[in-house]
Amino acid sequence: MSPRSQVPDDHVIVLFGATGDLARRKLLPGLFHLANAGLLPRRWRIVGSTRASSALSDEEFRQHAKAAVAEFGLVKPEGEAWRAFEGTLSFGAADAEDPGPLVAAVAAAEQAIGGSPRRLFHLAVPPTAFGSVIGMLGSSGLAEGGRVIIEKPFGTDLASARALNETVHAVFDESRVFRIDHFLGKESVENILALRFANGLLEPVWNRDHISHVQIDVPETIGIEGRAGFFEGTGTFRDMVVTHLFQVLGFVAMEPPTALAAKPLRDERSKVFEAMRSIDVAHVVRGQYLGYRDEPGVDPRSQTETFVALRAEVDNWRWAGVPFFLRSGKRLAQSREVVTLHFKEPPLRMFPVDARPSADACGNVLVVDFDDPGWIASRFLAKEPGPAMRLAPAQMTFRYADSFQRAHGLEGYERLILEAMLGDQSLFTRSDGIERLWQISEPLLNSPPDVETYAPGSWGPDAINDLIAPHRWYLPDGN
Repeated sequence: MSPRSQVPDDHVIVLFGATGDLARRKLLPGLFHLANAGLLPRRWRIVGSTRASSALSDEEFRQHAKAAVAEFGLVKPEGEAWRAFEGTLSFGAADAEDPGPLVAAVAAAEQAIGGSPRRLFHLAVPPTAFGSVIGMLGSSGLAEGGRVIIEKPFGTDLASARALNETVHAVFDESRVFRIDHFLGKESVENILALRFANGLLEPVWNRDHISHVQIDVPETIGIEGRAGFFEGTGTFRDMVVTHLFQVLGFVAMEPPTALAAKPLRDERSKVFEAMRSIDVAHVVRGQYLGYRDEPGVDPRSQTETFVALRAEVDNWRWAGVPFFLRSGKRLAQSREVVTLHFKEPPLRMFPVDARPSADACGNVLVVDFDDPGWIASRFLAKEPGPAMRLAPAQMTFRYADSFQRAHGLEGYERLILEAMLGDQSLFTRSDGIERLWQISEPLLNSPPDVETYAPGSWGPDAINDLIAPHRWYLPDGN
């Protein structure tokens, strides 16, 4: 991954969907934070863009950006820092049949910078618009020499992912394509690499000989938040598992790369995806929270899942026989982002049964919480104080917030935008990787089991306990 001291080349950054929710919550606040931290290029300009029917003036775009940063930014839009930032903002509408205003805005931005700045296009638009925006960038000449960040989901199945890759590659070669997953920009996801490969304590036991099973949990307490139009055609599996949880699995299960550079890292993640077995529908639970069908815009007979739990298998030398249990859903009991590695029991026990903790207590686990700022915990068994030899669960926890200044950290989008400007693809998904993940998902997409209802605030349908048996779902806190 790129050294943080490296400064990106001068850039014109074009935000498609500049007035949308993603730009408002993440992209505009994130760009201002990068500017405030001195991580943007020496000279840059930001051009917002939408369809002509939603066009803003330059001044309206600046006011929109200021409101977004005031509401969602880590740094407030004040003083000389904000005046300098807003001076880089302009707007250029673009329709497929008339990209002229955007072409003119980019040309003006480049002239203001001088020299030969790079172009970075961020497609914060609905997936249905990816193809038309890419085509417009190609036909207008804007794509020449530029890079493109494409949001998720990248396709909805294997056929659509292949078609989208063909559309993108007709304009941008793979070295200029950055398929973004903000999970992979989190400090604590990157720390999985450091935890494994920088510590001789862990790497020798990170395999099937010592690990019985792995959990990757991303439950959410929120519902669909008025996004029925998107969610009904997507569901939790497409929205969360293919895009996020499988990518985290790739980091957990990968072999040591030869270097922390884009090609070795992406090669090893792709090898994990190649080794994954096709999803067995018998090992999938799909759920739907009670009340989902009453949401505005939802089909009253909807079979869209708001919850999914499944068993994945990586059929290679390191992981053969170790199940990976993945779980994500809406309106659940907690919002968490956690990887839990469960280690095997010792083969021989010198401790009598009555000296051990209850069956509900869980020992011998390593937990990586990758919600920013995140923490890592090792849970083990220790002797209780007293004259008798009795065991009790104990825990050692490392917290980012306690150990490092939060001000030094970047949010996922901020880090990934910076990496894209630097041209480092380490934390982005390659075309062969995303196509492979859709390929192994085809059995589930073609023959999904019926959804089972669950109560809001619960942990999903009861059938998830049969899915993980003889193990139990375990979601520790960091206390």
